[in-house]
Amino acid sequence: KEILEKYHDLFTVQWEGAIGSMRVPSQAEWEQLLTSCSAFLFYGMERFMSHVLLNRLVAMNIPKCRLMILLDLVRSQQSYQRITNSDIHKSCLHVALERPTETAVLLSLTGVGCVVATQWYTSLQENAERLEILFHNLLSTGRTTGQTVHILQK
Repeated sequence: KEILEKYHDLFTVQWEGAIGSMRVPSQAEWEQLLTSCSAFLFYGMERFMSHVLLNRLVAMNIPKCRLMILLDLVRSQQSYQRITNSDIHKSCLHVALERPTETAVLLSLTGVGCVVATQWYTSLQENAERLEILFHNLLSTGRTTGQTVHILQK
């Protein structure tokens, strides 16, 4: 919330979304947000793809979304229990499609222009630091996505 407030004036007037601690978005809300955005930020627990229905996502057309930032792969005891219970009902192939590289490929195939995503499990604090770097460089400094990712890699 602190980072969003800090960069609030640099966002477009049409910034909208859902904060999961307040409520968990429904599948319809996920779809509406994904198909109507020009940029999408997911900052949350476990794999982004575990929050949306895979068969619905692959059928979507998301060409308006030029940038998708996925700061996921954070694990807590509660999120681990949720994902474990969810994964038992999925095939091995389905779970494999939720991995970072496969997620980026699927999102690209639906029309997303650029995907910036974490590749391994991390902490909320580390993702907060990544978000601060991303927003500072993309919004305050006006660097390109490529330049910003290069800075993140350092």
